Amino acid sequence: MLAHLSLKQFAVVSAAELSFGPGLTVISGETGAGKSLLVDALGLLSGLRADSGVVRHGADRAELVADFTLDDAPLAAAWLRENELDETGDGDAPVCQIRRVIRADGGSRAWVNGRPVTLGQLGDLATRLVEIHGQHEHQALMAKSSQLDLLDAYARNDGVREPVARAAREWSALLRERETLFAQGDVSDRIGWLEHQHAELERETLDPEALSKLTADHRRHAHAAGLIAACETAFARIGGDEGPSLTRTLQQVRGELQRVAEHESRLRDVDALLDNAAIQIDEALSLLDRVRDDLDLDPAAFEQIESKIGRLHELARKHRVAPEQLAATRDGIAEELEQLRGAGVRLEKLDVEIDTARKTWRKSADALSQSRRDAAKSLSAKTTELIGELGMGGGRFDVAIETVEDDRPDPQGGERIEFMVAANPGQPARPLRKVASGGELSRISLAIEVAAFGLDAVPTMVFDEVDSGIGGAVAEIVGQKLRALGGSRQVLCVTHLAQVAAQGHAHYRVSKAASEGVTQSAVQLLVSKQREEELARMLGGIELTKEVRAAAKRLLADVV
Repeated sequence: MLAHLSLKQFAVVSAAELSFGPGLTVISGETGAGKSLLVDALGLLSGLRADSGVVRHGADRAELVADFTLDDAPLAAAWLRENELDETGDGDAPVCQIRRVIRADGGSRAWVNGRPVTLGQLGDLATRLVEIHGQHEHQALMAKSSQLDLLDAYARNDGVREPVARAAREWSALLRERETLFAQGDVSDRIGWLEHQHAELERETLDPEALSKLTADHRRHAHAAGLIAACETAFARIGGDEGPSLTRTLQQVRGELQRVAEHESRLRDVDALLDNAAIQIDEALSLLDRVRDDLDLDPAAFEQIESKIGRLHELARKHRVAPEQLAATRDGIAEELEQLRGAGVRLEKLDVEIDTARKTWRKSADALSQSRRDAAKSLSAKTTELIGELGMGGGRFDVAIETVEDDRPDPQGGERIEFMVAANPGQPARPLRKVASGGELSRISLAIEVAAFGLDAVPTMVFDEVDSGIGGAVAEIVGQKLRALGGSRQVLCVTHLAQVAAQGHAHYRVSKAASEGVTQSAVQLLVSKQREEELARMLGGIELTKEVRAAAKRLLADVV
């Protein structure tokens, strides 16, 4: 719910700070004082476009800030988490701060929890936080999708709507798969081409170990002459063919040291090391001999290896991959071949699966349709009764349901709805979004919300001039309905009627005055006697008599 609203340099408001609690908060003031500016501010914080005219004269920018608690707004909290804009306040309770700055040059920026956002994001978030009912077209109830959501909430269709959406997703996935297979057309030519490519790759040994061995063999054959010469030279030098043998020299040194080792014990350690060196030299000579025997100047073998490497590089160029990726390419071709060869069989199975999915969706959609039709009758009757109580006697509210003839997987079900209203007797019902009178629109919206009793998930509802064009007993009924709605939702109402204002759990007064030739508005939270005085002003105008004050006091006393 909305906890705090701050306005700075906004229109005729220099600065205002308002705190809100649960229940019904009413806002009153003289005509032109700027009481609807609070609604305008929430509209701008909800993503409406603004122009420089909202910036107070002489200021370089207007700043609007709204703080919301999210205990009663799970959809908003989820949206913030999904968009990585979530924040927590005291006690780790989720909170949301929306801030918007509008510059005098017409520019605008917005932030959510201190992070910059687009107006589109602001609008998405606001639809989960606040719903504005008034003389403007931006309110949520004007949208058919919101009307459908409200009807489903009224019917408690969560458990019925989800199977429809799930069946639609499954049906759509099968249709897409079939379209993909059809788009391939005659695949026989491609199968033949892929089989040729696969056969080429299958003839080669492409596993990593084989490629590594082939590379090593090529390197060894390419340098065979140099390797043989190096091995023979090393063998000759170590074995003594080109000078004293290392092994014989070591044996002589060891004999000389052993004769004197009894006089210096550390020489025995030297003898042990030399013994190990002799063993290592013998093993080195043995390995050199084996390596030399394995080396062979075989031009035919070298040519065969080069030919194989050449084929691999040619295949790599052909498939535009590195030689090491040819195995993966071969496996990918094999997988595609398997899919193409089974395409015909898969198409036959898909037809059966699609028909089953369609029937599943239809069964779930029919159950949802019946629930909606039952709920539409009930909501229509309750709302029609309420709009009569709200001063629109003879008016009628209907939920029009139109069946969607197109047999397609629609996650919303098999019909569309629209709220229809006949504001006066004898008039044809028209879409709610086309109702001309702002006051009528507000009262109809109030009637719908009261009938649904706050079943939609938006925690804060704002009614602007909901009492326009009414008075007397009807105005008192409007106030009572707003107060009743405040039992389940936070309700803010801009009003000019004392009968409505008296029903508020809290009451703000907006006033204006000229200071140094500049008009300024101020906002004040009223308590006790202040409320009586404001109600008396709303009842009696300029001259506040004892009778008017008594009537104001009685209005407050009669609130239950």
